[in-house]
Amino acid sequence: MIEAIKGIFVEAWVVVVESAPFVVFGLVVAGMLHIFLDPAIVARHLGRGRIRPVVMASVLGVPLPLCSCGVLPAALAIRRQGANDGAVTSFLVSTPETGVDSIAITYALLGPLMAVVRPIAAFVSGVATGLVQTLFGKPAATSPAVVKADACKVDACCSGDDCPPDEHARHHGFVARVGAGLRYAFKDLLGDIAGWFLLGVLIAGLITAAIPENTIGRYLGGGLLTMLVMLVVGIPLYVCSSASTPIAAALIFQDLSPGAALVFLMAGPATNATSITVVGGMLGKRAAAIYIGGISVCAVVMGLLLDGFLRLTGWRIIPSIGAAHERSFPVWRLLAGGVFLALVAALFLARVLPKLKHKATPACPHCAGEQTSPPCH
Repeated sequence: MIEAIKGIFVEAWVVVVESAPFVVFGLVVAGMLHIFLDPAIVARHLGRGRIRPVVMASVLGVPLPLCSCGVLPAALAIRRQGANDGAVTSFLVSTPETGVDSIAITYALLGPLMAVVRPIAAFVSGVATGLVQTLFGKPAATSPAVVKADACKVDACCSGDDCPPDEHARHHGFVARVGAGLRYAFKDLLGDIAGWFLLGVLIAGLITAAIPENTIGRYLGGGLLTMLVMLVVGIPLYVCSSASTPIAAALIFQDLSPGAALVFLMAGPATNATSITVVGGMLGKRAAAIYIGGISVCAVVMGLLLDGFLRLTGWRIIPSIGAAHERSFPVWRLLAGGVFLALVAALFLARVLPKLKHKATPACPHCAGEQTSPPCH
């Protein structure tokens, strides 16, 4: 039993070492996108027309590192800024399926081919679903009102989301904005994905170490039926694009076809029970059906195309996972893995310790039971 647990953690450590440098790189790029991406682009490009806004929404969504729940307030925001329903649907589909962070992790664990295929699949599925919504969805009764930006706060560097770009540029210089981007990357964004990513790493370690080789390939392997199984597993599951990557790598290592793994990578991050409900409330039941149907059809089609392409070319996707006892890493990779875990631990302590301290502070009977430190009386 102890040896089995040890094997799971060793395999999980391999995934961390393989992916840590790329996770950090993806976080930095995501932070810079968050700070330097002009919010006025949304109002200019996602409101007018039928096809162009859908394409632009998918282009905008692919690099953004938002999960299926994190994308919901962003989608509501761009709708209020004037984006039409087709563009909003395209954004809702393409954004959670991938992002600069998950593309970097995909490159680390699944190689360059999957790192290229994954964002292409996200883009195609976003555009296809958005166009179906534009052509067959229920027209909006009224156009969403464009939200005017509030004045920028001078005392702290904001992201520019609620600040006119020209005013934002006057208040904050390049260095201040880079600093704000890094704080967003390693505080907010890392805090959002760290727990789910580590859970995905542990699941990958469990699949690799505890399941005998070829078991998944023997019973599932590939083909349409397997891809439908991946849909059934992925659609209700809450898993972000970064966390889904080590799981997919472990499944491919166990001989699941790359196409079936791609279905999981698209369906798992793109939707869950919560997002389906919110989309139905935001855009209507017909839009929610188009949302689910578009993700499902596009995921299966892209999975079949990927498997067909691999058979035609003879190329293989070999995951950087498994056989931990045979792996050796340069010192800098081991240090990168250690630094990444240290960042996660520091972030966890920074969030948890204040809560524990607050609970441990004695309540003051003269202050309606409120806790004070030091006691006020």
